[in-house]
Amino acid sequence: MKFLFKKQFWLHVAGLACVALGFIGMALPVMPTTVFFILALICFTRSSPEFANWLLNHPKFGPSLQLWQNHQVIPIRGKCLAGTGMFIGFIILCLTTAPMWVIALVGVIELGVLYYICTRPSKAPAHCPFK
Repeated sequence: MKFLFKKQFWLHVAGLACVALGFIGMALPVMPTTVFFILALICFTRSSPEFANWLLNHPKFGPSLQLWQNHQVIPIRGKCLAGTGMFIGFIILCLTTAPMWVIALVGVIELGVLYYICTRPSKAPAHCPFK
């Protein structure tokens, strides 16, 4: 039972959950994928080097995760897809019976996330092999 109280165990569980959500996001158009893989990489870097290496060497996600880990780069395509997904999700939220405070809170959070995404570099430095 001691393992339940270890930080590494919970980081590993969170990493696995993020990977699962990332794969679900590949099928659902308004759910992000890359964000969950970035969070999984952060968790696995601290809990399971084997899983972190698996993510970094994954044929589909590895190059973008390496760009993020090494240079905090978000490609323009990723920025556009993230913004579009957030916009579609916000429009759908506005069409529901959600309280106005929920709509406003989600809008403010999405604007903050969009600002963060847009202020990250879009290209790796010239010397980077993962362009």
